[in-house]
Amino acid sequence: MYRKKQYKILSFSTTMRNPNRIANFLKELLPYENHKLTHENIMKIIGSLIKNKLYIPIYASKNYKQIIDSDMQFSDDLVLEIIENSPQEHKEAGFNRGWDSRFDTLYKLSMEFGFCFYKMDSELIISNTGHLLIDAFNEIPSNEAKVNNIFLNALMKYQTNNPFRNTKNSNIPLVLLLQTIKELKTKINDSKIHINEIPFFLCWRDFDYKNLAKYILDFRKQYKQYSNEIVYEKCLELLDSNNTKRFKISQICGESVDEYIRKMRITGIISLRGGGLFVDFNTFELDKINYIIDNYSTLKNFDNKYQYFKYMGEIDTKILEIKELATKEQKTNLKLQTLQKFAQSYTKEQIYKELKILANKKAKSDDLIFKFIPEPTRFEFLTSIALKQNFKIEVLPNYIIDDEGLPKNHASGNMPDIICKDIENTAIFEVSLIMGRKQVNDELLPISRHLKSAIEENINTKAFAIFIAPKIFDDSKRYVKFIKFDENLDIYNFDILEFINKLKSINHLQEIKNV
Repeated sequence: MYRKKQYKILSFSTTMRNPNRIANFLKELLPYENHKLTHENIMKIIGSLIKNKLYIPIYASKNYKQIIDSDMQFSDDLVLEIIENSPQEHKEAGFNRGWDSRFDTLYKLSMEFGFCFYKMDSELIISNTGHLLIDAFNEIPSNEAKVNNIFLNALMKYQTNNPFRNTKNSNIPLVLLLQTIKELKTKINDSKIHINEIPFFLCWRDFDYKNLAKYILDFRKQYKQYSNEIVYEKCLELLDSNNTKRFKISQICGESVDEYIRKMRITGIISLRGGGLFVDFNTFELDKINYIIDNYSTLKNFDNKYQYFKYMGEIDTKILEIKELATKEQKTNLKLQTLQKFAQSYTKEQIYKELKILANKKAKSDDLIFKFIPEPTRFEFLTSIALKQNFKIEVLPNYIIDDEGLPKNHASGNMPDIICKDIENTAIFEVSLIMGRKQVNDELLPISRHLKSAIEENINTKAFAIFIAPKIFDDSKRYVKFIKFDENLDIYNFDILEFINKLKSINHLQEIKNV
């Protein structure tokens, strides 16, 4: 039965919040690429997701916490036990109730973004952009600049009225945001979007950015102070609904706003301002922004889902070619100024609290800025702030910033995450959320190379390296002992809590080495 289209809130899947998670899920499809999507193949994919702990049903989280928290995989027998004890009372259109429908839920957003295409008993396809995303995350460390461009390519095309959604709203959310900010700047110099105005974008009916800009300006005149209740009331009007059970205030003014900001910031062209209260252009990327507005401001019509997928799945190579406007020197100066500002405006305890959140998989930051910085990059930022707060030293982080000086990507693979210097010491700090055996190959081997370079380049100081992770595994402990014996390289491992306790108990950089 065909449902009549209605206005709906723009809602991206929160199960696929992290780009890394999307890429890892896509990897699990590789053995089945160009194979028919059958129930049998779905169960193999689900089994692999569970085995690699990418998807953890409630039964597993209740009964096998020790395995989940370790670097072990689930055995084949345990995977079968978990599947048998995890009935999926779930139904999606075109899929049988149960695990087939759960598969669709897990991969639906990847298909909407053009990374893969599937339907029952048809060939499973991974697009060019899907393969590019997998390749970007296969690099060590992951190539986040490429990831930004892949998601930018998807979101500058993504239409609310795409064939995968039965909705009356009709716009391109990212382009609507860019056009509205640009229009507001013609009315009010340096205008930007308050996060409490984001719900209007989530509920906006059409692609009329001039009318949306006017709506926001009129709202600002009428209400000097925003409350969630007023914003919610206006959004229900936009949705032409009074159904408070279907459209909850917590969704419209909370969850969906956060997810919208995360998705827009994945593109690399949106900055946070005013302590996280406003979103604006990343002026370093104005050439990209203007290119998108000039070339993607028209809605396209699609006859079917596959046609839309083909459009989404091709990369616009021009996006890959457009470079940032700022010079290296400008970015370095801004990065250090922003680091100093955060070191002064936050207390040590606030930064320790945020670091502890990264040590706990279930904990979430509620800080208006930190929560929108992806966790691996946030780890580098928080560690840099903590070092700046605790030592009178030169702290030189290598994360990539936007025009506000906030990190948008982690350091590239050919340089340390953070370099610290005083008169006598050069210390390189590497931080990672990677757990288990991969710590050695992905982190400690590159640290050894970085430390050798630091020794060669700083012959008048003592050089050593610090590796920090939520948990240090046995292979990592053995490796630092071996590299000390084999090449006389000083590498010290700390889990996050050990690092925090160490900072609390010492006054000078060199003391961090003391046991």
